[in-house]
Amino acid sequence: MFIHTHPYPPFIPDNATKLIVGTLPPPRFTTGDLKPDDVNFCYGSRDGMLWRILDRIFELNLVFDNTDFPIKQRKDFLVKQRIGICDIVDSAEREKIDASDLGMRNIKLRDLVGYLKKYPKVDTLLFTGGNSKNGPEYFFRRHLREYKLSLKLVEKSTPKIHQVEIDGRTVKTVSLTAPTGTANIAVGSNPLYKQLKVKNPEFNTFDFRVMQYREFFER
Repeated sequence: MFIHTHPYPPFIPDNATKLIVGTLPPPRFTTGDLKPDDVNFCYGSRDGMLWRILDRIFELNLVFDNTDFPIKQRKDFLVKQRIGICDIVDSAEREKIDASDLGMRNIKLRDLVGYLKKYPKVDTLLFTGGNSKNGPEYFFRRHLREYKLSLKLVEKSTPKIHQVEIDGRTVKTVSLTAPTGTANIAVGSNPLYKQLKVKNPEFNTFDFRVMQYREFFER
């Protein structure tokens, strides 16, 4: 049984108004067996799209390798944009060593509500996935029940938007399309994507994510 522990503590600037919330990075980030173009930081997998999406939106000229410089680039960007990262899963057990959310067992969650109480300026959670089993929204719903809280639906179209009242303030959640290749099938079946693809045959699933993420990261 592989104990998949999150290798990075939450990165939350004091001025943060948004938190990116996912689950766990691939197991190689726990074991330290990184690939040459991985970045040793949150969402640093060469196979993930989050930083490439943000690179496109904000024209960051990000570097993708194992040195310290790419980490500094990303941290500087997050501080400047008042964005934190606080993945909700602290650890999980796996029989098969892979990055599948469904493969996680005996999952231990981070106290995300506790972090929201500690950082009162945060008003938006940006989930890197939806309410499918073992996704970030799914776990957040489970976590809220510990506090006898629940999400209220605000917008049911993709990306779904909810809100929850915590200590007298409203926190919005946005369930973004996952920045992974496994979500491309869902993107391909999205009616808006199909419309845009007809108008511009060169429009692709990455472009769709950039369009979607831009709306919530640039606010």
